[in-house]
Amino acid sequence: MKAAVTSLAALAHENRLAAFRLLVQAGPSGLAAGELARRLEILPNTLSASLTVLSHAGLVGSRREGRSIIYTAHYDAMSALLAFLMEDCCAGSPEICAPLADMLSRSACCADDLVKA
Repeated sequence: MKAAVTSLAALAHENRLAAFRLLVQAGPSGLAAGELARRLEILPNTLSASLTVLSHAGLVGSRREGRSIIYTAHYDAMSALLAFLMEDCCAGSPEICAPLADMLSRSACCADDLVKA
C-alpha cells in the first residue's frame, strides 16, 4: 500500500501527471528531457523537479544518450499501481468493473499486460 500512496502522490500534480502520460505514450524509447519540456510547455527546471518526484516514486527512469537524458515510464510500476487499485474491485459483482476491463482490452497499448497485472 505504501508504494501505491507514493505513486499516487507523485501523480497528484498537473505537470507530473502530464509528463508521466507523455512518457507512457512515448513507449520504451522514451523522450529527451528537452523534448518533454517543449511538449509540456514548461521550464526545464520545473520539469526536472517533476521528473525527480516521479523517479523517486519509481514511475520513471532515465538514461544518458550523448548529451541528452532520456526519460522512460516504468510500465511495471504503472501496472502494479493499476492492479492495486483494481484488486478489491467489484465486491463480487464483476459488472461494476466490466467497463474498465473493456476499455483496457480496446487500448492500443499494453492492454494484455494491464489486464493480467
